Amino acid sequence: MDNIVIAIDGLSACGKSTLAKDLAKELNYIYIDSGAMYRAVTLFAIEQGISLEDLPQHLDKIHIHFEAKDNAQAVILNGKDVTLDIRSKEVNELVSPVAAISEVRSFLVAQQKAYGKQKAIVMDGRDIGTVVFPDAEMKFFISADTDVRTDRRTSELAEIGKTLSREEIQENLKTRDHIDSTRSDSPLKKAEDAVEIDNSQLSKQEQFALCLKYVESRRRKD
Repeated sequence: MDNIVIAIDGLSACGKSTLAKDLAKELNYIYIDSGAMYRAVTLFAIEQGISLEDLPQHLDKIHIHFEAKDNAQAVILNGKDVTLDIRSKEVNELVSPVAAISEVRSFLVAQQKAYGKQKAIVMDGRDIGTVVFPDAEMKFFISADTDVRTDRRTSELAEIGKTLSREEIQENLKTRDHIDSTRSDSPLKKAEDAVEIDNSQLSKQEQFALCLKYVESRRRKD
């Protein structure tokens, strides 16, 4: 079987990252969380007190990479582990406006494209199958009902010790959906050749098994 690029796009809190990690582990592929890269840029802007208007002028000061740490993937921003910091309420509220900045997208897309040159990669985000890897051999578009996504994000934040009201979380998801889907540069949308999966009624295991079948079929074709 040949190594391929697997692109996973979809809405916030619909389990894209979990699916991507599980597929990468099963296939012994490299996993890249593109959303974490946008979150890291957002955290940098917040910590440095940089406005969205001025952020493009400071991109050359931002260095992001991933490291294996404690059997997980750590996000390193300018030499500091920010894996937990990028999940803060402040980052959640600002990441979509930051991701809508064309200069930020160009800056990170160039890095993301470089990751995929050797194949054997799984990347999730909003524009992976449409912009970053339009020629990816396997593309998925993942969605779920807003209420289901709200419950999932609530549990996710609780696991890392961050507590927000259900109303706050749902409003944040709706706002991010709107910004991500309507921005002029690389909006969130389903690639024409992507397999669309609504996982509202699927367990993680069921979704993984379904997607793995698609991937294995695609790899046999190639």
